[in-house]
Amino acid sequence: MNFTETKAWAELERNVGKIRGFSLRDAFAADPARAEKMTIDAAGWTLDYSKNLVDAETMAALRAVAEECGLKDKIEAMFSGEHINETEDRAVLHVALRALSGGAVVDQGDGKDVMPGVREVLDKMAAFAEQVRSGAWKGLSGKPVRNVVNIGIGGSDLGPCMAAIALAPYSQRSIRTAFVSNVDATHFAETVRDMDPEETLFLVASKTFTTLETMDNANTAREWILAHYEGDAAAVAKHFVAISTAADEVAKFGIDTANMFGFWNWVGGRYSLPSAIGLSLMIAIGPDRFREMLGGYEAMDRHFRTAPFEKNLPVTLGLLGILYNNLLGAQSHAVLPYDQYLARFPAYLQQLDMESNGKSVDKQGRRVSWQTGPIVWGEPGTNGQHAFYQLLHQGTKLVPADFIGFLRSHNPLGAHHVHLMANFIAQTEALAFGKTADEVRAEGAPEALVPHKTFEGNRPTNTLVADELTPATFGALVALYEHKVFVQGALWDVFSFDQWGVQLGKVLAKKIIPELTSGSALAHDSSTNALIARFRAANAAPRA
Repeated sequence: MNFTETKAWAELERNVGKIRGFSLRDAFAADPARAEKMTIDAAGWTLDYSKNLVDAETMAALRAVAEECGLKDKIEAMFSGEHINETEDRAVLHVALRALSGGAVVDQGDGKDVMPGVREVLDKMAAFAEQVRSGAWKGLSGKPVRNVVNIGIGGSDLGPCMAAIALAPYSQRSIRTAFVSNVDATHFAETVRDMDPEETLFLVASKTFTTLETMDNANTAREWILAHYEGDAAAVAKHFVAISTAADEVAKFGIDTANMFGFWNWVGGRYSLPSAIGLSLMIAIGPDRFREMLGGYEAMDRHFRTAPFEKNLPVTLGLLGILYNNLLGAQSHAVLPYDQYLARFPAYLQQLDMESNGKSVDKQGRRVSWQTGPIVWGEPGTNGQHAFYQLLHQGTKLVPADFIGFLRSHNPLGAHHVHLMANFIAQTEALAFGKTADEVRAEGAPEALVPHKTFEGNRPTNTLVADELTPATFGALVALYEHKVFVQGALWDVFSFDQWGVQLGKVLAKKIIPELTSGSALAHDSSTNALIARFRAANAAPRA
């Protein structure tokens, strides 16, 4: 069942006029305890959702939609290892990667407990990470590693890259962690420009070891290492490890398969940070901190699975998103972390959300008649305030936003954190309550300027706060958004754990690759033919 088939949603649609006419000013004036009633705590995080366009009746109706859609059973099906990824006949068990305090987690497809394999890989990662961090792992010339370069793309890059920046305060600063993903040669060239090949270790992350972008970059890295060592093939095994399951391809590349770290087909790439894909992060912050991160994930997992809907953080965020996306016409959702360490978090969430729920057919293969995943975007504050907040405050578009902040800073320099958090708090207040024309006039503004200085307010926000950005609160934050995505996909009745939409462009690119460097006849549309011809001509001419 999808959300549109529920009685509760029909009731919300009947009351849409009331919801659209909701006033945050009036709601707070009428109920001084509103914020207290609309605050939830879990896994080190506090969510204040009181600045949303909802009252208790609307929230109850949204939770009734979830109940009618069988959300509780769908959550349990995921945690229980049922093959809910039906188009690929797979379980969805990224939660097993951090289920370290519990018992068995069984893939219902083969009836096997996946946890022994999870623990084995985690222990192998920890042993290797300690070798690198201690200097015991050395390159061919005997120098310890000073540069760890993760080569991957999509989930094999966005997660570990974002996390390495987020948890930099906990990293071993004597080792630089870098990431190469784009097939554009510039990304590789600029990343390694100042690195010593003798001190550089590459982690090649590709399940099949055939991903075009990853293998282009890996092969270029291999050539870079071999050029330095005058073609000595022994250098490859000392300067490369693999995160893959394709042992034959890994060995063919020259990597010792003893230094291959595996993962499983029940882990989607965008959910794979807690797996071997996170090896670069574990090297950076160490196995103990990595396990603290897993503990944060697990705490949010446990909360999501067991908390009643009215006190459930992921369910609450998911339902509010449904309200704005499907009843009030919002097309996008902003994520605004007020912490520079989370600078890449919005980019990470773009893949998590848009690749999961960017679907236009339901589980029965029918074209949906409702909006699915929103466009997710954002920048860290206060940078965004001086860029796009004008639209948030006075634009014509409804943009719900999540504000994420921490009460304490890792860098308590002067008044920086006080000023940062003052802006963090003030923005949600300004978006909610705005400034009336009478208030503008009372400040002495000329009448001609009154419309320009008036703020409508009633712009909805969620406020997420933790004491400090730690590995545990970070893990819980990522899990919170993973489960929010699950909730919305469940109500939209789409498959959130496949991504067929990324395939067509890849297939066509493979066809075009040889055409760019040959004189073969072209049989594409006129635009594509012309673009290929321009590329051929530009590369046939001498470089100026």
